[in-house]
Amino acid sequence: MTDSPPPTSHRLAPDSLVRHWIGGKPFGDQPERVGEVYDPATGAVTKRVAFASASEVDQAVAAAVSAFAEWRHSSLARRSKILFALREIVVDRAGEVANLITEEHGKVLSDALGEVSRAVDVIELACGIPALLKGGYSEEVSTNVDVYSIRQPLGVAAVISPFNFPAMVPAWFFPIAVACGNTVVVKPSEKDPSASVWMAERAAEAGLPEGVLNVVHGDKVAVDRLLEHPGVKAISFVGSTPIARYVYENGTRHGKRVQALGGAKNHMVVLPDADLDLAADAAVSAGFGSAGERCMAISAVVAVEPVADQLVGKISERMAKLKVGDGRRDVDMGPLVTAAHREKVAGYLTAGVAEGARLVVDGRGVELDGSSDGFFLGPSLFDEVTPGMTIYTDEIFGPVLSVVRVESYETALRLVNENPYGNGTAIFTNDGGAARRFQNEVEVGMVGVNVPIPVPVAQYSFGGWKSSLFGDSHAYGEDGVRFFTRGKVVTSRWLDPSHGGVDLGFPQSS
Repeated sequence: MTDSPPPTSHRLAPDSLVRHWIGGKPFGDQPERVGEVYDPATGAVTKRVAFASASEVDQAVAAAVSAFAEWRHSSLARRSKILFALREIVVDRAGEVANLITEEHGKVLSDALGEVSRAVDVIELACGIPALLKGGYSEEVSTNVDVYSIRQPLGVAAVISPFNFPAMVPAWFFPIAVACGNTVVVKPSEKDPSASVWMAERAAEAGLPEGVLNVVHGDKVAVDRLLEHPGVKAISFVGSTPIARYVYENGTRHGKRVQALGGAKNHMVVLPDADLDLAADAAVSAGFGSAGERCMAISAVVAVEPVADQLVGKISERMAKLKVGDGRRDVDMGPLVTAAHREKVAGYLTAGVAEGARLVVDGRGVELDGSSDGFFLGPSLFDEVTPGMTIYTDEIFGPVLSVVRVESYETALRLVNENPYGNGTAIFTNDGGAARRFQNEVEVGMVGVNVPIPVPVAQYSFGGWKSSLFGDSHAYGEDGVRFFTRGKVVTSRWLDPSHGGVDLGFPQSS
């Protein structure tokens, strides 16, 4: 479940510890197990994070169950008011949480602020919960009989989020969950845990009652307990495909509603009529932003000949201008999140060369604006990549961009559709007919037309197809409201004094 160092067993002073947030307050001053939190730009351990035991997860769930009894009956007006207040606090203090993200994840500060902005988008959507929860009403479906639909909360929802978006991904789920009347337990990544606690603290300031939003830290112990706990009714997960499958299978086996968003291998198809400067800009931006640690990052550029030579040249020119270093400085790309992950990604550069790809730009020798002890790897570019190579088949999750050359649109489409992942894709073209054909024929959940990272706005829903999604619900938008509620249909008749008495016949419309 993690590539972090194993947890240590010694006890630490509370001021060096990222604690759980349970029942509206910090929890667990003296944990039995802790993990280390690094500053990826320096390689130094800056904090330690409490690792929850199964019994501590139970306490968080108990707090959420207790809070649900009252919160589910709170008015939509009250929920909206609290979420509006949370929105204002997060906007006003966005710099605080952005700094936490950069300190623990490593992404540049501007990228961290962008992540917070996308979190705010979903909070804003949840502010409109009175409209999102509107049901239907049909009067006089039969004589004096009315039928109407309502949606009601599930209970306790668990959110298990990845390291790459420590503020945004939890915010894809918890604002909508609590707006719908549920209570929530968030289990953030142990690599960068502070942003989730910050969000919970701000929600408490906004007026969210104790126990409605809780945070527990940890590893597989915490995850497994949430998956099996009888008090948890729904699980939202974002992470790699193998773990997404594990979460889905184990969560559903224990009777829970599960949405598990997995990994990706996102293709960007460039047709011969495309604006190659625009395409090159997009490939570099989408391939190397956040050091490639995005599930929507472009990792494979599919160049439809005869544009490959020119496109590779333009991408290389732009890569040469990128500054790599400490994300708190004036740089374009920061480090990877851990030393182990940096070494794993660097290993793909060796593998790609061994398999016959042409390494156009090698990021291992990049000049840094930062500490040599940081977990840095510069942007790298492969050309002449073929579908059988591991740099094509694997989700590398780092700053490695591969160019695959094909002879036709049909070959490019087949390449995308035959890939086991179906998260995001893009096509670059000036031909409206080709773009329309692609968006209809491609077997991918999110499609960009001259847009390299087609992450939907909050009113729509985020999610892929094939091995990029387990379950049938996408994140946020209308899918989010449906996921965190159950539908109920009420058929009612208010009798007048002249009703006709007993009738043993089967009910019929009249």
